[in-house]
Amino acid sequence: MADFLWDNRHYFVAAAFAASAGVSVYCTYKLLNYEKDRKHRDNVYETQKMLNEYLVFHYGSPAEVLRWDFGPKEALDFPRRVAEECMATFQPKEGVPSRALDIGCAVGRTSFELARKFEQVVGVDYSQNFVDACNQIREDGHMDYEVVDQGHLTTQLKALVPADIDRSRCIFQQGDACNLPLDIGQFGCVVAANLICRLYNPFDFLSRCESLVAPGGLLVILSPYSFSEAFTPKKHWIGGYVDDDGREVIAIETLKEFFDTNFVLVKEKEMPFFIRETARKNQWTVSHASFWQRKESSEKA
Repeated sequence: MADFLWDNRHYFVAAAFAASAGVSVYCTYKLLNYEKDRKHRDNVYETQKMLNEYLVFHYGSPAEVLRWDFGPKEALDFPRRVAEECMATFQPKEGVPSRALDIGCAVGRTSFELARKFEQVVGVDYSQNFVDACNQIREDGHMDYEVVDQGHLTTQLKALVPADIDRSRCIFQQGDACNLPLDIGQFGCVVAANLICRLYNPFDFLSRCESLVAPGGLLVILSPYSFSEAFTPKKHWIGGYVDDDGREVIAIETLKEFFDTNFVLVKEKEMPFFIRETARKNQWTVSHASFWQRKESSEKA
């Protein structure tokens, strides 16, 4: 009888432990999924409002974006201009794949424009809403949307890809720039437009650049360096603060130091852009573009 009680005591203790562990695992699972769901809900890039603003930013004609005869017209068509700068700077050579990666592709205009020169273009964005729009535009060549004029008054517009672009060269997928798939391959050109100051940890992305860009290939990083703790913990900023030694940390200097071993800075350029919010309220911003060529193995030696 004593043996029976002893054995059962072990059984109940084990059962209680297992049940406790099960609850713990279940709670952890629920907590992780809640956090995932919260991030999805809080992601402003998943809203219809943001989708519409980016569609007109990428595909709107000058008259649709800026309805006045005055204004910063040189800031229009930013996604197209980014692609043109990439294609003008890229130097095709043997062994450099005719593939481009548009990381943070938003609604895809730069990706489609890059398809004029590259045989394959992979567009990756964290927003599933944006990626879905990219795939619809890739399939149909167009997408209807609306822009706000004032209050609840809107204008219906249509996003169009130029007919001379082979849309089938483009592939779009949802992904995290800080945790890209290991099997994504190498590219002749990698462009990250207005991305690094919106990442949780920019260094995670920068660390992948050597493996993403083929030797002899081109890396293009554009950013207004508008670092904010709403997107990036200050400990992960690559610039825009004073360090513990009292030294101002400037983003482009951080990039130069970070890429010194594997890349050569080819050129820098100031590139303004203009985002339409309403007919009368808009954003005018200047992005700094840096163009880096991946060193050949002999150059590194």
